[in-house]
Amino acid sequence: MKVSYFDDTDTLYIEFRDSNIAESKDLDENTILDVDAKSNVCAITFEHASQHTDVNHLIVEGIAA
Repeated sequence: MKVSYFDDTDTLYIEFRDSNIAESKDLDENTILDVDAKSNVCAITFEHASQHTDVNHLIVEGIAA
């Protein structure tokens, strides 16, 4: 999994799997869900992220060794 924040566009991108994206679905005006050909979730994009979450504070839990 990869989490990226782009300050210049205030976009938070969370990639769950490195797969070819077959479709991008607008969940609302600020949220896009990317799925592969088998409808598996590949990534989610949050536009205007700083208005919806604290992008300066990230907590990661449950990392396997």
